[in-house]
Amino acid sequence: MTETGPTPPSASFYEPLGGGRYASTPATAGPWSPGLQHAGPVSALMGRAFEHHDPVPGTRVARVTVEILQPVPIATLEVSVRTVRPGKRIGLLEGEMTHEGRPVVRATAWRIAAAPAHLEQTDHTPPAPPLPPRSAPIKGWSGGNLGGYLSAMEWRFAEGSFGVPGPGGTWARARVPLVAGEADSPLVRTLTLADSMSGVGAQIDFTKWLVINTDLTVALHRDPVGEWLFMRASINAGPQGSALAEATLFDASGSVGRGLQTLLVDALPTG
Repeated sequence: MTETGPTPPSASFYEPLGGGRYASTPATAGPWSPGLQHAGPVSALMGRAFEHHDPVPGTRVARVTVEILQPVPIATLEVSVRTVRPGKRIGLLEGEMTHEGRPVVRATAWRIAAAPAHLEQTDHTPPAPPLPPRSAPIKGWSGGNLGGYLSAMEWRFAEGSFGVPGPGGTWARARVPLVAGEADSPLVRTLTLADSMSGVGAQIDFTKWLVINTDLTVALHRDPVGEWLFMRASINAGPQGSALAEATLFDASGSVGRGLQTLLVDALPTG
């Protein structure tokens, strides 16, 4: 990984302990608390588990949905996966992440056969802007934790920025691997970034409102190529409802998929 910008807080997001157990490092810390994880690495760890579970030649993980049952602490985690619907062309997987025996995340994934090589490619999505030549300093919001995950990623905003209201778009890549000693797969790289869509596309003032995503869904029509990914994101919200963050995901050649988050919006607790 290229070392550019602030020093990452750790050399990886997780250290493998064997038997599906992982030690979380400070690099996983989210912007709300140095003791709780950003869901990007959490989702990527679930995606990695899906890819490693009883692989079927000629298939790929096309969609991952992660349900966040409660905040994930920076601690030892255990990940398990089972096959719900086996198949050579279509398979459904289910996974769980636990901390001290208590479920903190549940996830599902569709694994489907890769399309034939002679399928005509279609892509009607407006292209991503060029990769900016250099990274800008991380600018968050008052009280936000700028270490951890935010420093373990390299950000190059082309549209908007963190803490700036309105839709945004950024090129990004992880500066450390998800699991120590491993190269990240295209799915892992995508999931590590995708949970940041509500921050990249923030149209809600995080200094005035509590905004928490309950889930993350990422669907990829093809696997991205290269370290750098671009995400264009926005949030729609309204009174007496909730909020929905949406993102389009790209590599240097064009769009690769979509992301969604369901968001709780509430008044910040006083005091």
